[in-house]
Order: sequence, then structure tokens, then C-alpha cells
Amino acid sequence: MALWMEKGTEPLTEAEKADLEAIAAIKESAAIELKEKGNEYVKKGKKHYSEAIDCYTRAINQKALSDSESSVLFANRAHVNLLLGNHRRALSDAQQALNLSPSNIKAIYRAVKASLSLNLLAEAQDFCRKGLQLDPNNEELKRLDQQIHTKISEKEKREAEVSKAISEAEELVSAIENRGLKIGKAMYRELTGLKKPVLDKNNILHWPVLLLYAEVMSSDFIEDLCETDMLSVHLDMMFSADQPLPWDVENNYKRDFVELYYEAGSGVRLSKEKLLHCLLEGTAASHVSDEEKDAVEDFKHGAGSRKWIKVNEKKMLQDILKEPNFVIPEIPAFIASSNLENGLLQAYESKATKEGLQDRET
Repeated sequence: MALWMEKGTEPLTEAEKADLEAIAAIKESAAIELKEKGNEYVKKGKKHYSEAIDCYTRAINQKALSDSESSVLFANRAHVNLLLGNHRRALSDAQQALNLSPSNIKAIYRAVKASLSLNLLAEAQDFCRKGLQLDPNNEELKRLDQQIHTKISEKEKREAEVSKAISEAEELVSAIENRGLKIGKAMYRELTGLKKPVLDKNNILHWPVLLLYAEVMSSDFIEDLCETDMLSVHLDMMFSADQPLPWDVENNYKRDFVELYYEAGSGVRLSKEKLLHCLLEGTAASHVSDEEKDAVEDFKHGAGSRKWIKVNEKKMLQDILKEPNFVIPEIPAFIASSNLENGLLQAYESKATKEGLQDRET
């Protein structure tokens, strides 16, 4: 008997037709039995999910059922894959089920669930809309539709925040470059956190500024110093005669004696890419910046070659920051000393390295 025929050929005899019909009936019966067995394995719980998938797969491979019945098999396998967290496989199975029967509402539901788990929001929304067109009162699909809308709104909000953060950081980089400023690696984040300059609508930079006190191993932090301001104005307010600083027990920091210094040629100048990376830290776009780039080593100094430059307090901050040998350690930092000539800065450097600084904000 000819039990198998080449594709495209017709059986020659009634006996051959009967044989083929018998084989088809056996395969159909086997597929139905495997489907029911798979359903039983699902009811038994997670330990039997792999056996359920095997049964559904073997039933599918019989290729003996109608399109609608085969669609149910794919939808059932999608269900088990969802239970196992195999979301990509679940989505593939649900799509196969819908290819065979576009009105299979369970397959649509599982396609929505899998797409949501894969964060494929557009696909999830499309499946959900098709399902609600077929079954407008389906409460499960309505609930999923609400979840999709919430996730899409959250995604759009995040994207807007990322776009804004990148735009602001790029504007800052351009402003810094246009002013000819040199930014180096952060040195005092334990005191300042992720403070950054801000560019206002008039294209004026506002800097957070750190003041380090050599003699008492402490610091002050100016939250917002406009680049067009002079440091002398702020020092006059900070060191007023009638309001001495509470920690200045020896009254060393009198306004007439306080001088500011910056360290010349310290650190390395950051590349444009690395500067952008630093400015994005702590923002909604911190995850999209490139990996850390090497700094542009234009302004190095060797060990033991520290040089302190006295600041002209009558200059605007922007002019001080433009000094050719001033590499800003992320934000401007100045030593405030009442007695540089007695070597207290050197003592400060040594002690700061060993003990760190205690931050005292004003």
C-alpha cells in the first residue's frame, strides 16, 4: 500500500484514499490527545510546564488539525511560555496563532501580555486595539489597554527629560568652549556632590564655587556665583567685621587679611566628550552618555610642582576662570587663606590628603 504520496499527486485507487484517510484520522486523534494531555500538565503546575510545552509542540507537528484548532495549540503554548517568563517565545507563538485565526481572542490577549513584558509598547497597543474591536467588553483587555497608555505616557515623559538634559548639557559645553575655559576632573565631590554650572536665558553662566580654608581644614560653598560677579563682593559679605564666622575661634579670617588662590596647571583638561559625560551625570540622560573618555592632557603638573596663584578679587569670575593656567576641577575651587606666606597651604595639602575636609555650608 502507498501510505505516503508525493506532494501534488493524487491517490490512484480507492484503497489508497482509504489508507490516507485512516492515517489522517490517527494523526488527528494523536494531536487532540496531546493537546488534552498538555492541558492536564498545565493544571498540575509549574513543575510540569515543560511537559505541557512538549505535548503542544508534538500536537502542532502532527499537522493534522484545522487552522482554528492549530491556532488554539499555538495560543496554549504561548500561555505556558508566558508562565515561564519566555516572553519572546510567547509572542512568537501568539503571532503564529493569529496567523491561523485572526479572531483568536486568547492569542491576542497573550500577544499583548508578551509585548508588554518585552516593552514593545506600540505592538502591545496594536494587538490590544484589534482585540477590543473584536470584543469591546473584554475587561482584561481594557485593563491592559490602561497599562499600555500609562507606560507610553511614562516613556514619553522620560524621553522628553532625556532630550532636555542632553540639550542643556550640550549648550553648557558650547558656552564653556566659547569662553575658552578648561574643565578638569572633579576633585571635591565629597563636598559638593554633583553640582554643575547653569546657563541662564541670557547666556550667562552661574557657577557653584567652593572655598577651602587652609588653616582650619574646612570649607564653604557658594551655591550660585554669576560669572559677571566679582569675588570681592561675596567675600565682603562672608567676612564682615560684625559677624565673624562661628568656627573662626582665633579670629584669623578678617576681611583685610583673607586672600584667594587657585592651583595653577593642576590636573588634566577634559575632552569635549568627557565634559559632556560629566555634565550629564545625575540627570535623566546619565545612562545615554558614552563610556568615560580619556582626558586631553594639555595642562599637567608633576609631583611636587604645585604653584598657587593669587586671585584678583576685583576681576569678574569669568575673567579669573579664563586664566591660561587655570584648569577648573569641574567647578571653581579656591583656597581662602589668611597666611599663605607662613606655609599653612603646604600643611593644608598634607593634612587634607590624610584626613579629608569637613564641609560647612553658608
